[in-house]
Amino acid sequence: METLVLIGLLGGLITGISPCILPMLPVIFFAGGVQGARDPREPEAGGDTPPDDDSAGTVEVAVAAPPGGAARPGSPLRFDVPTAVRTAAGGRVETGIAPAGARSADAVAAADDADGGERPAKRRSRSWRPYLVIAGLVLSFSVMTLLGSLVLGALGLPQDLLRWVGIVLLAALGIGMIVPRFEEVLERPFLRLASLGARRSSGQDRGAFLLGLGLGVLYVPCAGPVLAAITVAGATGEIGPGTVVLTVSFAVGAAIPLLVFALAGRRVAERVSAFRRHQRGIRVAGGVVVLLLAGALALNLPQQLQRALPDYTGALQQKVDENASVQDALDLGGIVTDANRELSNCSNGSPELADCGTAPPLTGITRWLNTPDGKALDLADLRGKVVLLDFWTYSCINCQRAIPHVAAWYDAYEDAGLEVIGVHTPEFAFERETRNVVAGARDLGVDYPIAQDNSYSTWTTYRNRYWPAEYLIDAEGTVRYIKHGEGDYGVTEQHVRDLLQDADPDVELPAPTDVADTTPGEETTPETYLALNKVFNYSGDPAYGSGEETYTHPDEQPRDTFSLGGTWDADFQGATAASDDATLRLAYRSTDVYAVLGGEGTVSARVLAPDGSVREERDVDVAGNPTLYDLLRGDGPTDGTVELDVPEGVTVYTFTFG
Repeated sequence: METLVLIGLLGGLITGISPCILPMLPVIFFAGGVQGARDPREPEAGGDTPPDDDSAGTVEVAVAAPPGGAARPGSPLRFDVPTAVRTAAGGRVETGIAPAGARSADAVAAADDADGGERPAKRRSRSWRPYLVIAGLVLSFSVMTLLGSLVLGALGLPQDLLRWVGIVLLAALGIGMIVPRFEEVLERPFLRLASLGARRSSGQDRGAFLLGLGLGVLYVPCAGPVLAAITVAGATGEIGPGTVVLTVSFAVGAAIPLLVFALAGRRVAERVSAFRRHQRGIRVAGGVVVLLLAGALALNLPQQLQRALPDYTGALQQKVDENASVQDALDLGGIVTDANRELSNCSNGSPELADCGTAPPLTGITRWLNTPDGKALDLADLRGKVVLLDFWTYSCINCQRAIPHVAAWYDAYEDAGLEVIGVHTPEFAFERETRNVVAGARDLGVDYPIAQDNSYSTWTTYRNRYWPAEYLIDAEGTVRYIKHGEGDYGVTEQHVRDLLQDADPDVELPAPTDVADTTPGEETTPETYLALNKVFNYSGDPAYGSGEETYTHPDEQPRDTFSLGGTWDADFQGATAASDDATLRLAYRSTDVYAVLGGEGTVSARVLAPDGSVREERDVDVAGNPTLYDLLRGDGPTDGTVELDVPEGVTVYTFTFG
C-alpha cells in the first residue's frame, strides 16, 4: 500500500507541473489565490471578530453631493450605528465598519502609501480560499475519475459528458464572480462544504469550493499512466482499497503544485497595495479569466499550447514508468485488479496453452466498425466461440506485417467458430479519426470487427503495451495465450486450431493458412519518431525542440540517427517542413525503410550506399490521410543513408524498418 501511495504522489506531482496544467494556472492564480488575499479592514488574528449585521461599530461616512447640490467641506462624520449603512437618499455613501480603535481601509492604504509601501502589515485573519479550491479539485477529481465512467456507462450517457459539465460549471462560476448574486445562487447547494474552516464563509471564500469541483472535472484529461490505470479500474467496477489510495494520492500529488501557485497569488496580492485597493476589479478579472478558460477548453485551444511546448516532464515520467517497483504495482500498463490479475499466468508466445483467467470486458470503446449497424460486441455474448483480440493501429508497420496473418485466420476459421476483434488503439492523434481508421482498414483488407479504443481503456484493462498484440480466448471465456509483437504465427495458429477443436471435437478444420512471415530477422534500426516526446536518436544542430527552427546536418550522420536541414516546425506528433529547402537525413540498417507521412506534396527520396552512390531514388506523392509510404524495398539487409527533400507543409511522423 505504501508503494501505491508513493507512486500516486509522484505521478501526481509530475502531472501537476506538466504542460497539460498550464492553461489552468491563471485561474488558480487569480480566482484561487489573488481573490483570497486578506482584507486590510479585517481585525488582527486573535482580536475581536468582525461585527455581524446586527452588531455595533464605528462608521465613517463620506456623503457625496446630490445631483445639482453642493458638497459640504470638512471631515467625514463619525458615529456609532447598529448596522452598516450602504446607501443614502440623493447621494452615495461609502462606509467602512470597524470595531472601536480600528482604522478604515482607506486610512490603512493611505498610511501604506505614505510609507512607500514599506509599512509592516499586521497579522490579520486569512481567507481559506486557496485551500477550498484545491480541496474541491481533489474531491471531484477523485470521485469522477473512479466513478464517472462507470456511472455514465450504466446510464448510457456519452463519456465526454463530464467534460462539458465541467466547462459549463466553469462558465457559470466566471459569470458568478462578475455578478455576485448569481454566484450566491450557484453556491447554495454546497454552502456547508464551501464554508468549512472559514468563519461564517466570508465573501472572499464564496464559490471557492465550487470552483475547485469544476476544475477537478476538467483536470481528468491531464493523464499519465497512473491515471489511465485508475480510470480503467473505475470503468471495470473493480475499485478496491488500493485503487482508492492510488487515486487520492495522485490527486493530492497533482494538487500540491497548484496549491503552491494559489498561495503565491495570495501572497502577491497581500504585498502589492494596488491589489488591495482594487479587490472588486480583481474579482471581475478573475471571472473573466475563468470564462476565457471555459471558452478555450470548449474549443480545445489548450491542446495547441501543449503541442507548442516541449514535454519537459517526459524524461522524468519515463524514468518513473520504467522503475521496477512501479511496474510491479501497475504491471503491463494498468493497475492489477481482480479482473486482469491472472493475465500474468501467460508468458509471451508460449508454445503451450495456459489458464490466464477470465477475459476482462472490452471497456471505453468509442465506436464499432464492420459490425451490423455498428452494434457493439460483448465477450459474454461470444461464449461458445474462440475469440482472438488483436491490438493494432493502421499506420504501424509491425501491425501491417501481422494483419495478413490475422485476416487469413479469420477467413479460414470463421465458419468453424473463430471471432476476431481488432482493437484499434491509436499511436498518433490522426489515428483517432474514424474516417482514417476506415480508410486504413480498407487498404489493409481488414473486414473483421474493429473496436475503436481511443481512450486506451481496453488497452490498459488488458495491461498491454505493444502493437501488435494478440490475446486468444477460449469458448469458456478464458484467456489462454498472449503474443506481443510480430512473429510466432505458426504457434498462434496452432493454438487457434486446438481451441476450436476443444470447443467442438467434431469440427472440420481447413488446412493451415500459408502466409509468408515477413518479420525482420536481422538487427535493424529501431523505430524512429519525430514527435517531441518520443524522439531519442536525433543527431544534428541545433538541439531538437518545439516550434519553428532552422537546422543543419552534421558532416557525417551517425548510425541509427537522423538529422534535419532547413526550417522545420516540430510538435508532439511529428515535424512539418516549414520551408521549401527542408531536408531529412537518416542513417539506417534494414532491408526495407518506411515512413509515415501526412499533408500534400511530392517527397523526393534518395537511398545512398555507404560509399555515397545512389542505391535507389524515387518520388513519393503524399496526399490524403497520414499513412505509411515505402521509401526502400530491398532484397536483403543493407545499411546506408536515406535523404528526403520534403516540400513545405508535409509532416514526417515516424520511420519504421523491416
